[in-house]
Amino acid sequence: MALVGVPGLQWSDFSQSGTPTLWKLVTQGSSASLSTRAVPPPDRGITCPIAGWLTISAGQRAGAPGRGCPSPAAPQPAGEGATVPNWRDLVAFQADTGYAAQLGTLGQLVTDGGGKVAAIGPGAALAAADKAGKITKYTPTLDGLNDLTPYNLIVFEAADLATAWTKGVPDEAGVPGSLPAAERQAAATRADQQIAALIGKLPPNTTLLLAGTSDVSPNAHLHAAIATGPSPTGQPYPQGYLTASSTRQDALVTITDLTATAIQLLGLTAPRDVVGRAWQPDGNAPDPAAATVTRLADGDLASQVLRDVRGPFFTVLVTVQLIFYALAALALRRRRSTRAGKSTPSTDGHAPPAKDHSAPQTDGEPADASKLLAAIQVVATVSGAVAVSTFLAQLVPWWSLPMPMVSVIMTILAIAALITALAFAGPWRTHVLGPLTVVAAVTSLALLIDVMTGSALQVNAVTGYEPVTGGRFYGFSNIAFAVYATGTILGLAGVAHWLLGRGVSRTIVVALCGLYGAFAVFADGSPSWGADFGGVPAFVIGVAVFLILLSGRRVSVLKLLLVGAVAVALIAAISFVDWMRPADRRTHLGAFVQQIIDGQAWTVVGRKFGAMIGVTVGNWPLTLLSLVALAFLFLVLARPSRWGASALGQAYALAPPLRAGLLGTLTCAFLGFLMNDSGIAIPAMALTVAVPLTLAACVRALQLATPTPPAGRSTPAAPTRSEA
Repeated sequence: MALVGVPGLQWSDFSQSGTPTLWKLVTQGSSASLSTRAVPPPDRGITCPIAGWLTISAGQRAGAPGRGCPSPAAPQPAGEGATVPNWRDLVAFQADTGYAAQLGTLGQLVTDGGGKVAAIGPGAALAAADKAGKITKYTPTLDGLNDLTPYNLIVFEAADLATAWTKGVPDEAGVPGSLPAAERQAAATRADQQIAALIGKLPPNTTLLLAGTSDVSPNAHLHAAIATGPSPTGQPYPQGYLTASSTRQDALVTITDLTATAIQLLGLTAPRDVVGRAWQPDGNAPDPAAATVTRLADGDLASQVLRDVRGPFFTVLVTVQLIFYALAALALRRRRSTRAGKSTPSTDGHAPPAKDHSAPQTDGEPADASKLLAAIQVVATVSGAVAVSTFLAQLVPWWSLPMPMVSVIMTILAIAALITALAFAGPWRTHVLGPLTVVAAVTSLALLIDVMTGSALQVNAVTGYEPVTGGRFYGFSNIAFAVYATGTILGLAGVAHWLLGRGVSRTIVVALCGLYGAFAVFADGSPSWGADFGGVPAFVIGVAVFLILLSGRRVSVLKLLLVGAVAVALIAAISFVDWMRPADRRTHLGAFVQQIIDGQAWTVVGRKFGAMIGVTVGNWPLTLLSLVALAFLFLVLARPSRWGASALGQAYALAPPLRAGLLGTLTCAFLGFLMNDSGIAIPAMALTVAVPLTLAACVRALQLATPTPPAGRSTPAAPTRSEA
């Protein structure tokens, strides 16, 4: 087989006239976008050419010391072969990356299996070297190797794009800028010609794996991946798209999958150090070559637009939320100051029976204050629907529209408005928890259906995961988990209130909520769906707190410890079951069990803990949003004072399950913060859903509250004997 690396090759480089050989390969085999995430250089989130080649060598993310992206050094000749210079330094560097990549894995495996390896080009030598940094057959150009028949693995470098890029002027981080379009196209054409020359020398029935192995730009991109010739089944790779169990996404594979694919094609067994999974056809009907190239290029376009809009989007989200909390606090203060007296629920904790709760009560309250409350309720409901709308926005190709930043915001707001319209469309709008229940249910069900059908809504969403960064490709991302768990618990609180109001036994209500809560947790942790490790314990405890309070019992430290033990046992059991599956079918849950067995678990835990601290300390807008949301909840809604109204207490009185749902949500968010590498992002997004929806419920409670007229001035009390 031949492994062809073209550092920097993107799908936008393909054209029938400029790259005819590459275009023909698309018609002859299976194609995909390639995530090339490896160990980046300092201050740049890209994969340099050396890092890409070393990652192929190890089957695990690897990198090289130093700043910038230098070209691979020429190997030192040794007979027909060569030795990679500074190999020991490259090997030693991997111990400090957090991935502990074992360089030379691919070349050593082929050599130990009795095969022969040939490398053509300095970059190819990095991928083909054995664990000692040696290549048995090396030539800098294709001209030096006429007969390719004796070799089981041929690694070929078409470095034209990378060579042109490294000639550019580096920035302060040592990384050159983007290639001009004309220069880039000319380099792609030269690479195409080299690949044509290689194909002309390959023996018949040779499998060819082609990959854009790294970035050649100051920003990370998705790259091209093509497989042609016989597949591991013996049948040729069909025209169409590739996939892999590492991504579970059609037309998306990773650079570590390339190593696993080469090993499988050679009939070898991949060691545990190789974390990728073999490429395979996705089984769908093929598109014409032009449609394939356009679709895959569009995927990279989406990732580039996402990179540009994600930061500004969160800035807008945080700013608008902070302003809304401030205005809502002032509005509630104004309402209290304009009321003739206090609004008090009945002392038994239920709504006053004499009042008609089908319409807002405005006795003693100016009309403009009533309208202001209604406006706050609508805006709060829209705000609570924004989080799930960021995922549903992926149903619209907003990244291809003019002005993507405006397009994504308008798309999200439009979807949030539709969800809000549903929340106020039926008779449920008159109930305290009506709009909250609808928005929470839509949030939970939308993400549940998405994760059960492949998580497509999370790919390249502004709150989802980016294939370019390669952090996650399927299941629940940390932010999606936070939104899903919050929607689930609050939705169950709303359903419980409705059932209790219809006279259903509390025991039955708790049992029904427990059954759905258990299913929701299973969906989060199931390797086939959510595949979420850190979220399961937090979700279990959050649901348990909700159920305990819903049943009318108190939450104690002992109960929390027992539930925590159950949560840990549950995720351990799920991970063990996943580990029992074949290695190429495991998710990161089973992989973590294997890492525990291999003594590598602390490396993973340390890397994720560092990421959690980095996000929490470095992402101050989300930290600020979390603190302000909590302050609004407890200092404005929950505390009667001159700065707010006792709105939350009235909402609790009219809808007691809200208290159980809110405390369960906050517990889940706090534990999720401690147990996931996204840190403060989890409580921030959970509060983005929970606090606005709670405010909407509080506003409705204020509208339904019974106004109490002010008492007359009291007469002086009679003096006591001591005072007399």
